[in-house]
Amino acid sequence: MSNVAFLGLGVMGYPMAGHLAAKGHTVTVYNRTAAKAEKWVAAHGGKSAKSPREAAAGQDFVFACVGNDEDLRSITLGADGAFAGMKKNAIFVDHTTASAEVARELAADAAKHGLRFLDAPVSGGQAGAEKGMLTVMVGGDPATFEEAKGAIASFARAVTLLGPTGSGQLTKMVNQICIAGLLQGLAEGIHFGTRAGLDVKLVLEVISKGAAQSWQMENRGGTMIDDKFDFGFAVDWMRKDLGLCLAEARRNKARMPVTALVDQFYADVQAMGGGRWDSSSLLRRMNKP
Repeated sequence: MSNVAFLGLGVMGYPMAGHLAAKGHTVTVYNRTAAKAEKWVAAHGGKSAKSPREAAAGQDFVFACVGNDEDLRSITLGADGAFAGMKKNAIFVDHTTASAEVARELAADAAKHGLRFLDAPVSGGQAGAEKGMLTVMVGGDPATFEEAKGAIASFARAVTLLGPTGSGQLTKMVNQICIAGLLQGLAEGIHFGTRAGLDVKLVLEVISKGAAQSWQMENRGGTMIDDKFDFGFAVDWMRKDLGLCLAEARRNKARMPVTALVDQFYADVQAMGGGRWDSSSLLRRMNKP
């Protein structure tokens, strides 16, 4: 068992840190809102710290799961950042969905401090984090990955090295590109079936046994039909992720017309006041009078 820090106790980080504690790791937590960290300590033990640097001091591993590139820089760099407090050769594992560019930037900065860095975004949502069943996509050095894999597995069902630094973030972008297209297709199918007068729940029950089956259909089809979107992966987060995908596509010259279109559909959902609705709320946009 290791001494670890976890930085960022949002809907994903809070249960992920809890699984580390449950597996026997000694956990120190940091959260921008200190009350959230104190609540976590009351539930799981360990201790809280007043800064990322304090949380990271002396730890074998420092995990992070924050909002975006700038949030990530704010907890790693500078006098109060984690890199300033970590012991030599310790490993920083970043579970934030961020750009491949910031992963490479921070890996280089970590190396200057004598540290090691893995970019390791996750898929599985809040439910996956709570159940300890996330899929983790990792970029970095193979030896560092092997050393960190056991600790990461505390909250994951699959932990895979995809390649050098940045590969984890690029793989997460592929994940989000595929999800966006699936959700729009599912929304259109439900919309069409409803307009055609079909029992759409029965339709999904039937077609989910065939080639159209997907995780989104199995887990979001019913709630979409019931117009329930007050849970899950928020539209605001999906737009942030798709923004990363489209920015990377501009760099590598990938053609992504469907992704660009669905991103604009999500902008329409935001304009409807749905920024915090689940990403399956594309259907609500289609059903708008």
